Amino acid sequence: MSRLLDLKAVSDAEINEAPYPYFTVERSVTNEFVEEVLNDFPSITAGGSFALSEVSPGARLNELLEELNGNEFRDIISEKLQLDLRDRPMVITLRGISRAKDGRIHTDSKSKMATILIYFNEPWTEETGKLRVLKSENMDDYVAEITPDAGAMIAFKVTDNCWHGYPAFEGTRQSIQINFVEDDKAANKHGRRHGWTAKLKKLLS
Repeated sequence: MSRLLDLKAVSDAEINEAPYPYFTVERSVTNEFVEEVLNDFPSITAGGSFALSEVSPGARLNELLEELNGNEFRDIISEKLQLDLRDRPMVITLRGISRAKDGRIHTDSKSKMATILIYFNEPWTEETGKLRVLKSENMDDYVAEITPDAGAMIAFKVTDNCWHGYPAFEGTRQSIQINFVEDDKAANKHGRRHGWTAKLKKLLS
């Protein structure tokens, strides 16, 4: 039974079908624990995505990651996005820094079935850095904008038109990215890519 994830808030979130299936949750982590998870987020001082093996999450964040990998969360995402994710591999990566080049408009790779982002930042006061659900490859052509405060979540089905991005921001912008992927081959591919990238960053820093 989850105690950090607010599964009721996730389950009750309204699903949007256009421009592609997605939903948002203002606070997906219970109020009791959201500050503790934020404080347990590892210090990441380089841009890009980091595999869990390359960082050191604190105990409370690890507890949240275990709940994210649980059947209850998986079943909710499956039902809301109309996907069968019961036996699909999950890949989790962390980001801590946004560079000027990050946030560019893109769709996720076809080997991914669903993407879930959970943010862990102090109350966001910047005008930029807010993720936008886009109708096209135009940053101003958006239907929703997600402020990356602690516990804010967006989940979407990966489609050919799942355009998303955010106006350029440089600085701390912490998030957990969860991807359900098609098979072990895809999971290994993403895991190797993120692991290799993180090791390279350490060598260059």
